[in-house]
Amino acid sequence: MSLTKSTKLEEANKYELEVAVDKDTFSNATTRVYKKQVKNINIPGFRKGKAPKHIIERMYGKNVFFEDAIEETYPKALSEATLEAELKAVGVDDIKINDVSEDGYSFTAVVIVAPELTVNGYKGIEVEKLSTEVTDELVEEELQAVRERNGRMVTVEDRAAENGDTTVIDFEGFCEGEAFEGGKAENYNLKLGDGNFIPGFEEAIVGHSTGEEFTIDVKFPEDYNAENLAGKDAQFKIKIHEIKSKELPEVDDEFVKDVSEKDTLDEYKEELKETIAKRLEEKADKDFDDKLTDAINELVTEEIPEVMYDNEVRDMLNEFDMRLRQQGMDLGTYLKYTGMDQGAIEATYKPQAEKRVKIRLALEAIARQEKIEVTEEDIENEYKKLADAYSMKPEEVKNFIAAEALGEDIKVEKAMQVVRDNAKVK
Repeated sequence: MSLTKSTKLEEANKYELEVAVDKDTFSNATTRVYKKQVKNINIPGFRKGKAPKHIIERMYGKNVFFEDAIEETYPKALSEATLEAELKAVGVDDIKINDVSEDGYSFTAVVIVAPELTVNGYKGIEVEKLSTEVTDELVEEELQAVRERNGRMVTVEDRAAENGDTTVIDFEGFCEGEAFEGGKAENYNLKLGDGNFIPGFEEAIVGHSTGEEFTIDVKFPEDYNAENLAGKDAQFKIKIHEIKSKELPEVDDEFVKDVSEKDTLDEYKEELKETIAKRLEEKADKDFDDKLTDAINELVTEEIPEVMYDNEVRDMLNEFDMRLRQQGMDLGTYLKYTGMDQGAIEATYKPQAEKRVKIRLALEAIARQEKIEVTEEDIENEYKKLADAYSMKPEEVKNFIAAEALGEDIKVEKAMQVVRDNAKVK
C-alpha cells in the first residue's frame, strides 16, 4: 500500500489523497474473501464449499472477489496514507475506486482534517474568582447540616402540623365527583413544605391535627403530566394518622464526640473550617477553569468541520451508554423506558460537543504556539497517576492508553496551565 499523491483542496480542511494497493496485499485479501465465501458456493462437479479458487474465478470472472477484497483493504490503506501525508483525518467525504485488476487497485479519497487554528488573546484573560473565605456563618451552616443529619424523628401529639413536619396520611382524590387513577394512598409519609405534591396540597394540611379527617380543594397545574387532570379542579379526602417532627441534638462537647473524633466543640469547629476551606478552594478552582474555557471558546472564530462535532456527540453518547451499563441498563433500554429517541439525546449533546471540540482545538493551538514539549518523565508520571486512580499497575494502564494519545492530553493540560498562569484574576 502506498500514497501516490496528496493535494490540498480549495474547500476548507479537505485533502484529496490518491492511494495504491499493491498486488500482494490485494491478492492475499481476495484469498481471505474466497475462504470465507467458498462454503456457500455450489460448483458442478465439486462438493459444496470445496471448489478451488481458480475454478470459481473461471466460472464467475476474475473479479468475483474483488469488491469484498476492496472493502476489506481500503480502510487500512487510507489510514496509512493519511499518516504518510501527516494529516490528522477526522472524517472521509468521498471515496472513488479507480483501476482494479489482479495487480491491485487504486482509489481517490477526499478526507476531512482537523484545522490547525491560530489563537490570539489567550494571555491576560480577566476572570473573577470566587471567594474562599471561611466565615463564621459558613461554619454555623455546616454545623447545622451535621445536626440535621443526626436528628431523630419523634411523634408530635400536642400541636397541629407545621411546615417541616412529616405527616402520615391517607388520601383519595376526586375530579368532577369521580375518583381518578393514582389519586389514592394509605399511610403515606409526606413532608410538608417540600413542594412534592401539587400546589396547595401541603399547605392545606398545615394546621390540622392527628386523627382529623377533612377535604381540601386544589387545582392541577396546566402543564400537569396527566392530560386528563391538567388544569382541572379536584378535591382530596385526607386523614392524618401521625405527625412527626425532627428533633435535633444539642450542640455541645458530647455531640462532637458522637459525630467526630474531636473532644471539644472548638476543636470540631476548626476541623469544619478546614473541610469548608478545601471545598471552597475546589469550587473556586473549577469555576475559574470554567470561566477560562468559556473565554477560550469565544476566541475560536475559524470554521470547524461539522464531522468533528458529530464525532464528539457520538463519543458522548457512548460515554452515556457505558454509565448506563454500569447501572445494569443500556442505551436501547433507556430510550424505550423514557420514550425518547436517539436523535433527541444527540440534539441535547450538540452544544456541549461543539464547545468541547473548540476548546480542545484552541488548547492544541496554544501548545503549538508556546512550543510546549512533553517528556518521557511527564508520560510516566501520568501513567502512574492514572494507575493510582484506578487501582491498577502502570503497565496495565499502558495496555489501554497509548503513550502518543496520553502525550497529546498532557500537552493540552500544559497549554491550559499557560492560560491559568497568565490570567488576570479579579
